[in-house]
Amino acid sequence: MTEINIQNIVASTKFADKLDLDVIAQSIKEAEYEPEQFPGLIYRLKEPKTATLLFTSGAANCTGAKSIDDVKLNIKIIAGKLETIGIEVFKDHEIVIQNIVATSDLGGELNLSEVAVALGLENVEYEPEQFPGLVYRLSVPKVALLLFGSGKIVCAGAKKIEDVDSAVEKVLKELTLLKLLRK
Repeated sequence: MTEINIQNIVASTKFADKLDLDVIAQSIKEAEYEPEQFPGLIYRLKEPKTATLLFTSGAANCTGAKSIDDVKLNIKIIAGKLETIGIEVFKDHEIVIQNIVATSDLGGELNLSEVAVALGLENVEYEPEQFPGLVYRLSVPKVALLLFGSGKIVCAGAKKIEDVDSAVEKVLKELTLLKLLRK
């Protein structure tokens, strides 16, 4: 199995029916809130290294996590901090994974022009004058893969870690069967 490195997980949740961002900004020194520039409050944690956007609607978006456990820990820490400043938060937080971005190395080089033709132009975007990578869109799992001539790939759009694994294995198998991966 090819090694896969999670680079970023974006997840959303809801802490309460509404949040007073002014109160949070005044009570938590790590909070950044400039409503004239952006309607959300930014709360950065050092461990796990994440940034969470809090909105007056009570909704929140966590970004920067490297694992699902980091997402859960981030939400637990923020909920605890909100409670310590007197904000009532929901006890159970439904976490929705919005996007997982991961990288991998297929272990060989690719001729992207050959890959574009072989994988079928209807699923591929390749304009080397504008971008050095090839975009390959899979329908199952529903992700986009960026393939580079070096054999390195980026997977974006996954909702589950298993989708990343499946997509990387699928493209590796296709490229190997088509004899397009030069080791």
